[in-house]
Amino acid sequence: MFKILDIAGSGMSAQMLRLNTTASNMANAGSSASSEAEAYKARQPVFASVLLDAEKGLHGVEVRSIAVSEEEVPRHYEPGNPLADKDGFVYGTAVNPVEEMANMMSASRSYQSNAEVFSTTKNLLLRTLQMGK
Repeated sequence: MFKILDIAGSGMSAQMLRLNTTASNMANAGSSASSEAEAYKARQPVFASVLLDAEKGLHGVEVRSIAVSEEEVPRHYEPGNPLADKDGFVYGTAVNPVEEMANMMSASRSYQSNAEVFSTTKNLLLRTLQMGK
């Protein structure tokens, strides 16, 4: 029964990282840079299943890495901008705010589901202990 808490906890931890990454993407969505290399690109966590208990076949989740978007960075011709390069271009971000909002809602719901499993399991364990009194 305690392994359920480990599974829900690993899910909550992964979704919290996903929420933080999405918040970072949203915070940088409107930023500008003076070169394509300096431009902010969206980041997403890469999850993987991890075996918690081989006997019972219980799996949790872990974050393997943070993937950086391969999407092309938009550039705008703004020769008067202080960030403009020698050709007058300013580079934006490779972040889609609509996708990020959908990702944030999905991560939030996943976190809530894992928190509900954690809370329900904890309550069941407490009730089981009270039965023994």
